[in-house]
Amino acid sequence: RIFVLGIGFFTLCFLMTSLGGQFSAKRLGDSPFTIRTEVMGALESRGVLRRMSDMLEMLMKRMDILARLENSTDFHKGDEARFPLDRFQPAAGLMERIQAIAQNVSDIAIKVDQILRNSLLNGKVMEGRRDQCEVPRDPKYPDCAGKVEWMRARWTSDPCYAFFGVDGTECSFLIYLSEVEWFCPPLPWRNRTVAVPSPPPPPRAQAAFRRDLARLLELIGTGKESLSFMKKRIRHLAQQWLRAARRLEEKLAGRQRDQKHILIHIGFLTEESGDVFSPRVLKGGPLGEMVQWADILAALFVLGHSLRVTVSLKELQSHLGVPPGRGNCPLTSPLPFDLIYTDYHGLQQMKQHMGLSFKKYRCRVRVIDTFGTEPAYNHEEYATLRGYRTNWGYWNLQPAQFMTMFPHTPDNSFMGFVSEELNQTERQLIKANKVSSMAVVYGKEASIWKGKEKFLAILNKYMEIHGTVYYETQRPPEVPAFVKNHGLLPQHEFQQLLRKAKLFIGFGFPYEGPAPLEAIANGCVFLQARFNPPHSSLNHEFFRGKPTSREASVSSQHPYAEDFIGKPHVWTVDYNNSEEFEAAIKTIMRTQVDPYLPYEYTCEGMLERIHAYIQHQDFCTTSSLPPSPKTKTPAMQSPPSPLALSPNATHLVWSPSAGRAPQAWPPVASLQVWVSEPQHTCTETCRRHGLVCEPTFFRFLNKEEVFLQLSIACDSTEFEMNHLYPAVAENVRECYLQKEPLLFSCAGYNTKYRRLCPCRDFRQGQVALCRDCL
Repeated sequence: RIFVLGIGFFTLCFLMTSLGGQFSAKRLGDSPFTIRTEVMGALESRGVLRRMSDMLEMLMKRMDILARLENSTDFHKGDEARFPLDRFQPAAGLMERIQAIAQNVSDIAIKVDQILRNSLLNGKVMEGRRDQCEVPRDPKYPDCAGKVEWMRARWTSDPCYAFFGVDGTECSFLIYLSEVEWFCPPLPWRNRTVAVPSPPPPPRAQAAFRRDLARLLELIGTGKESLSFMKKRIRHLAQQWLRAARRLEEKLAGRQRDQKHILIHIGFLTEESGDVFSPRVLKGGPLGEMVQWADILAALFVLGHSLRVTVSLKELQSHLGVPPGRGNCPLTSPLPFDLIYTDYHGLQQMKQHMGLSFKKYRCRVRVIDTFGTEPAYNHEEYATLRGYRTNWGYWNLQPAQFMTMFPHTPDNSFMGFVSEELNQTERQLIKANKVSSMAVVYGKEASIWKGKEKFLAILNKYMEIHGTVYYETQRPPEVPAFVKNHGLLPQHEFQQLLRKAKLFIGFGFPYEGPAPLEAIANGCVFLQARFNPPHSSLNHEFFRGKPTSREASVSSQHPYAEDFIGKPHVWTVDYNNSEEFEAAIKTIMRTQVDPYLPYEYTCEGMLERIHAYIQHQDFCTTSSLPPSPKTKTPAMQSPPSPLALSPNATHLVWSPSAGRAPQAWPPVASLQVWVSEPQHTCTETCRRHGLVCEPTFFRFLNKEEVFLQLSIACDSTEFEMNHLYPAVAENVRECYLQKEPLLFSCAGYNTKYRRLCPCRDFRQGQVALCRDCL
């Protein structure tokens, strides 16, 4: 009897545990997208309840039989009489408890059965709908069938599909493709609220110039040497930023400026990209990118915009609203940022994790790109067909979305950085303390000094040579013994060294860094090597793989200093000619120069430039090209050209009688159209006339009648995809117009063509802006 009762008790415990496991594993309502699984799980749970009830009933019957057997025998006679009957009273109580549990389980089973009958009925209706979904044939959604086919085969390839409710059924595919993505029409049986006109968005907050940078330092965060470097730079220049903000505020005279929500994602500092810069900050590594990023952060903050700063992929995903998974699905909500400033590493991370939303929102991206990206490398199809594809190009962005450190290509936007400005007292002090026989070598890494013994020996005849080469324990053998090496210096100590030195000399590398401008601003003469032939991706390893040819433009270590500053502050000589090199040093020692800093590299110049970009650049609306000649009908006549010959008949200008000027930035009044020589790019052509090439104006001269206005005879005119068009091949009298707007380019030349070049004027000291662009 005790054995039977024990078996019954443990059976009860086992059944209750099993029942709990069934319900915990199949809770109703875990997810609205798992109806089929829930119903099946509930059916299994109902079966457990029934089995449990049956076993309890069987246990009761066997105990009842045992009780009857006990009453009908002399079980209590003889030796057995020594066991008192009250020993079995607990067993009777256990029987009562088992009986009560059995009744409760029976009641539960009945209720669960009723619930499940209703759930199963509803589930069958839903399953019927889900199983009966057919791919709609709607000409407005031509890609729907193909996308459904892809989902059938690949929906488990990324968890983000299950996150949005895809469960392998046809209807879940169609729901996702119509409500999350936009490749299929909405399903008629889906519950959808009637669309009501949304109220107009509230007026934007107005940007106000900020007077304190403390909040910016908090936004940048901590934990990396590179972040500490940028924060030190911002603190050092804080007063200059605030003074520049006051001057620009007066210049704008209360003009309204919408406050933009801006995400700054510095991709090269993320762990996923290797963060190669942070460990090198204290070891003489290149700091140009971090100088530029620090200045961009300061400028955007001082201008009064709302910023978020990220240097990790996890933070980026959180700010963008990336769904869980591998990045194939769109964002979970509309992008909350008007602009995103990032670099090539960040651009790749965004594309990987934003899914289709990247294509939708990429017009809001601004890519900080040190050396630039030319249109021929940016257009994916063209770059692939013509051999321009590199590791960094082919993004199909508007070329002006790439923002460079120096204005070496007008196809991109010139972002720049700042150098420290000197007040009058500091300028006089520098002039008084200059040592005419002191030179500082541009190069913190020992490898830059290798093979330069010949130049250093000549220089050592006339000047005391100082270096700032990093070393830990032992002097680098590449640095000659007669050089006074200070090791890696903090920025303010390096500035003090430049303020004493007469000469700052470069040996060809690094290219286009900020240090030469800092030296010139501190009263140094910058001496650099002329490259013959010019360095480019075609003949030099450094530029190979970068999305730019830079044909004939990298003629020296620092082309901006050579072209935009020049003598007496910048000397560019042939280092292979010892006589020329030595003569230049002698002349420089006798030449007196004042500290000089171009306006566009002051805090005010950078604030002015970024303000103009934010207010006027809009890459989310595009203008269309005129129709191709092949598609015109006799009834389709082009409107009269808004261009007219200049009074001296050398070029075209915007005609005063053209009527209302189109909404364009820069304003079309600054446009001039010139024809290049066969060996010149449009950048060179405009510069020869004291102008700047302006690629946004190409659309106004990409027309047949412009050739006629310039007295260019065309036996034929073709629309083709080529980054040199519009152009004319004069030998055969063939004219070519541009078919792909993304390929309009100021860069590139071919001796076969003379190009039509759109040029504009520019503000003194601010080449990025025309005279009326602010």
